[in-house]
Amino acid sequence: MSTATASRIVVGVDGSQQSVEALRYAQRLAPAFDATILAVAAWDYPAEYPGYVPLGTSEFADAAKIHLEHAVTRAYGGNVPSGLETTVVFAHPGKALVQASRDAALLIVGRRGHGTFRGLLLGSVSNSCVSHAHCPVLVVHQSSEDEASEDKASTGRATDDADS
Repeated sequence: MSTATASRIVVGVDGSQQSVEALRYAQRLAPAFDATILAVAAWDYPAEYPGYVPLGTSEFADAAKIHLEHAVTRAYGGNVPSGLETTVVFAHPGKALVQASRDAALLIVGRRGHGTFRGLLLGSVSNSCVSHAHCPVLVVHQSSEDEASEDKASTGRATDDADS
């Protein structure tokens, strides 16, 4: 009888295109790690006045669950990887993902790009994960198809792949 735990890739999901791409990366990397995938969506109370506790917190959890389900559908369609688990956690996203990384072989997060110089910087969640995770971290940028469609939308013309 083996006491070794199964390998797991943790993916942070917030519904953005980058988190969908992170799920796709996890699917491609899972066989190399002999791992299952855990998709984590985290939510926290929005910033409010000090001392004010918002009512109806189930709405936040429900919204996070819906974002998670839609991201999984966008990433995999009908080909969901076997052993895929999803969870919604009440915590700051950076803290939730760092905690989940304790038992992970790899943590994958998306980086929200802001374009120009700011687009070169990591966001607060990905920076927290890179700085504090208990396993290696892969930060996924936009896919080349997403960049090409954004370039086309912003310039009104398609980009030439030879220029890349």
